Amino acid sequence: MQVRDWQDILEDVVDRDVDPEGWRAVAGDRASGVGEDLYLAHPRVGLYALKTYAKNPYQLRGVGSRVARNLDDEIGSYLPNEETPSRFAVRSPPSDEEQAKSVAKRLETVVQTHADAPTRPQDFFDDVMDALESPAFGPMAYDQYDRPDELEGLTDTFEDADTLLDAELEELIEEDDVGRGFM
Repeated sequence: MQVRDWQDILEDVVDRDVDPEGWRAVAGDRASGVGEDLYLAHPRVGLYALKTYAKNPYQLRGVGSRVARNLDDEIGSYLPNEETPSRFAVRSPPSDEEQAKSVAKRLETVVQTHADAPTRPQDFFDDVMDALESPAFGPMAYDQYDRPDELEGLTDTFEDADTLLDAELEELIEEDDVGRGFM
């Protein structure tokens, strides 16, 4: 297992040529110490594990790795389904002014279409992410104050990877002399 910077993992996600709506995420507080745990999964890509922390209000640092090449039934049982109300997205800014105008026009059309017709929040979100050309989005199991059960299940399933990533993250935290985080 190769441990890499968390931003390199997100670049992998962005660069994957897969259905953007097929991604799933599970996230919450780390089991111990400062920071958060995040798992990103796609049936054609596998499962990534990331651990991050806020070095300061403007800088996020972390590590990650691909922990599974395939999603079996056990992994799938921990991933949220389409009916899960929380959503996530990975997004890169438009590359130039022309692309920005094109994206804005599509977004305007999507918003107007949904304003004129009954719609489910999930459908609105998905259509907005399509208009924004998001390379990865979908349902997310998340708890901003604790650890969702799904996160515990994935952590237990990939215990060795979690231990290694925790150690790498703790080294970053110590190197940055962050301690308990910024206040």
